[in-house]
Amino acid sequence: MSDGGERRGLPDRASWERRRGPRHATGFVGCLLLALVLFVGLVTALATWVAATVLGVVAPGSGASAPTALAVVLVLVVSIAAGTRIFGRAVGPLASIADATERLADGEPGVRVPVGGPRPVRRLGASFNAMAERLDRSRSDRQSLLADVTHELRTPLAVIGGSVEAMLDGVHPRDDAHLAGVLAETAVMSRLLDDLRTVSLAEAGALPLYREEVDVPRLLADVAAGHEAAAREAGVSLDVAPGPAIRLDADPVRLREVVANLVVNAIRHTPSGGSVRVGARVDGAWVEVTVADTGEGIRPADLERVFDRFERRADGGGSGLGLTIARDLVAAHGGTIRAESDGVAGHGTTFRVRIPRLD
Repeated sequence: MSDGGERRGLPDRASWERRRGPRHATGFVGCLLLALVLFVGLVTALATWVAATVLGVVAPGSGASAPTALAVVLVLVVSIAAGTRIFGRAVGPLASIADATERLADGEPGVRVPVGGPRPVRRLGASFNAMAERLDRSRSDRQSLLADVTHELRTPLAVIGGSVEAMLDGVHPRDDAHLAGVLAETAVMSRLLDDLRTVSLAEAGALPLYREEVDVPRLLADVAAGHEAAAREAGVSLDVAPGPAIRLDADPVRLREVVANLVVNAIRHTPSGGSVRVGARVDGAWVEVTVADTGEGIRPADLERVFDRFERRADGGGSGLGLTIARDLVAAHGGTIRAESDGVAGHGTTFRVRIPRLD
């Protein structure tokens, strides 16, 4: 028989240690409390006897008087009681934190501890709860992201699989027209994976920025020129508002990506005959870049959600990551981004990007 057969049904040592950990920690802390109390009591009793001898209450070498013995016993009892109360207030919460730490290490969600005891112990309990909350939120975000990615990849994979199967079965001819559709879906998947990588790096704080002096009006003009054809096809006018020369310490590639995402989003949600205007101005220590459209607008209740991953209208198109990427790239530059809209069709939406200016 193999070792696996002989050990079947027995818990491994690691899981056994995790289960016994809280009880072991509590017992150890209890023993420590008892030892401290006894130590304090003995030291107090000894100090009382020495003080009584020095003050002449008891002559050296003679037997202790009844009042002195009573005083020593009283001091000892009070010391033990006070020590038990003081250390008990700290040991109880510490034992709870030790228990909760073991449960958190086992992956149990929703672990929290009551905050009590002396001030340092209360601070420790509050810090533990904050850490546990962040871990729960991170776990939830990771699960949500996995579900969203699975959903987004399912559509292009289904289209590719269906098209290839139809061509193999002879339902569709293997010509350029049908192969072009398959190629377009692979491009969608490639773009989605690139966007996901950018979002992951940015949220992890690992996105590299290659800063240099950026001519902001020039960058805005280049972005507008790059999307002029798409705007013209949608029947939307795209222009750059005139403004002063502005220099900014930023990564030009990432900043261009931010503005491009906002422009694409504005064109997509502006009906034919509308307009999109891009501009920049200096506001104290900040450079503010605006992208304003005359489109359908956003309901005030949805303004914060527009930057969430895969948040888009059913007919909006795109990967649903453009505004998320814009938010994360702006944050990586130490800036902020917000959307303004009253939700009235024709009033449109204005996105404001604020980045610290070049000193």
